[in-house]
Amino acid sequence: MATQYINTMENNNDEPYLIHPKKFVLWLFIVASVMLFAGFTSAYIVRRGEGNWEVFSLPSLFAVTTILIIISSVFMQLAAAAAKKNNEKNVKLFLSIAFTLALAFCFGQWYGWKQLVADNVFFAFSNPSNSFVYVITGVHLAHVAGGMIFMISIIVQAYQLKVNKNNLVYINMCTTYWHFVGVLWVYLYLFLYLYR
Repeated sequence: MATQYINTMENNNDEPYLIHPKKFVLWLFIVASVMLFAGFTSAYIVRRGEGNWEVFSLPSLFAVTTILIIISSVFMQLAAAAAKKNNEKNVKLFLSIAFTLALAFCFGQWYGWKQLVADNVFFAFSNPSNSFVYVITGVHLAHVAGGMIFMISIIVQAYQLKVNKNNLVYINMCTTYWHFVGVLWVYLYLFLYLYR
């Protein structure tokens, strides 16, 4: 009876343990990333209080990229929901839209940096306010790039018809991570906007 239960669990892709080992590793990475950005923002607040702090406007494109990553996250969730229903057509469609919006986010961030340079806001150790913005947004963009690589692997699996209700682990992991980078960016954008 126990063997039959375990086999049934494996066939349905429902792990017979509390949390899948790969999901556990993902959550460890997310916790580490939260601590990293908490350190960045704490250092930002402390350094700002010491003076020699230049106030400047954030690029208007950062508001646009915030909307883009939120919508991308919505489509990622729709893709995961479609996978649970074995709707392979929508899985591919929603994943493709999520990835395209993620790509647009990256280009938006790049042009946002160009807008900063045009406004004479440079990465320079002599001006910590400028440098913090580049470091925080740059490290976040590296996290987004990692998520996009993960997303590409899921898209490849979707076109091989391997993303369905019997194989949800990886798309669920990608969705969780993508929601994380989306929420993280919203937090960082609001933080940088309010604490200029």
